Amino acid sequence: MMAHRPEQLPFPVSGFTIAPRYSRSALVTLYHGDRLELLGQIRDGEARLVVTSPPYNIGKKYEKKAKIDDYLQGQRETLRESVRILGDDGSLCWQVGNHLVGTEVKPLDILIYPICEALGLRLRNRIIWHFEHGLHCSRRFSGRYETILWFTKSDQYVFNLDGVRVPQKYPGKKHFKGPKAGQYSCHPLGKNPGDLWIIPNVKHNHVEKTVHPCQFPIELVERLVLALTNPGDLVVDPYIGVGTTACAAVLHKRRAAGADTVKEYLDVARRRVELALLGKLPRRPMDRPVYQPDPRLAITRRPPELGQPTLLKV
Repeated sequence: MMAHRPEQLPFPVSGFTIAPRYSRSALVTLYHGDRLELLGQIRDGEARLVVTSPPYNIGKKYEKKAKIDDYLQGQRETLRESVRILGDDGSLCWQVGNHLVGTEVKPLDILIYPICEALGLRLRNRIIWHFEHGLHCSRRFSGRYETILWFTKSDQYVFNLDGVRVPQKYPGKKHFKGPKAGQYSCHPLGKNPGDLWIIPNVKHNHVEKTVHPCQFPIELVERLVLALTNPGDLVVDPYIGVGTTACAAVLHKRRAAGADTVKEYLDVARRRVELALLGKLPRRPMDRPVYQPDPRLAITRRPPELGQPTLLKV
């Protein structure tokens, strides 16, 4: 059985404003400018969680494609400042995919790891985020996952597992021997979600889709916010885009701060945060199962006129 998470207004919204610069009294800060300028406004050790999906250096309209060494140097600068603002019991989560050089894949999590290790961070999980839809490749297998590197600043860190448990596969399973024979063996609140997360990505028909071309889903950040912070904590996203991290934070009574250089994205972020505070934000609930199409529908069946697929035998 999964713990019930009712929708509720996370904060009093009367007179609420979103600050353009960071201050300790601000519930949400959306800074229009460089991420290092925002991070410089935050005091040492003030944040409990830094979570972001930085540009992948693949030439999207919001980034200028750079040589890989220059790109990694920029990431090193962001990470150094992110570590500075983290409390000793804080966490850093870097969600990345792949950088492409021609047709060659360079996995960014592997390139980012030694930077974080040199900064004294300790890797707790390499989380695989799996999604079922995306671009179809013709000269390699289509990419259907990205990674989240979860680091902590020390061995003493916040980890609220009960807040993110998922339904058991066999909730009626019992111990069959020993002193607990006959008793239920599953945790009553659900099981640990593990390090492979199956969460739909934000494509054109997703309820959360905005103008951003590489938007990540709210529920992905929600799980990190609930597990790695406490109510009232500060969550920082150096590349906040359309405000997904800020929405996940305020939905669960956390403060948020983020920066972006594209004003259009921040305008969208502002509207989304305001809707989140009013309990009206369109979003996919955390506990909704991944959609399974009805096998009775014609669209789910192979048309007979196409014949049977020919599979390569080895």
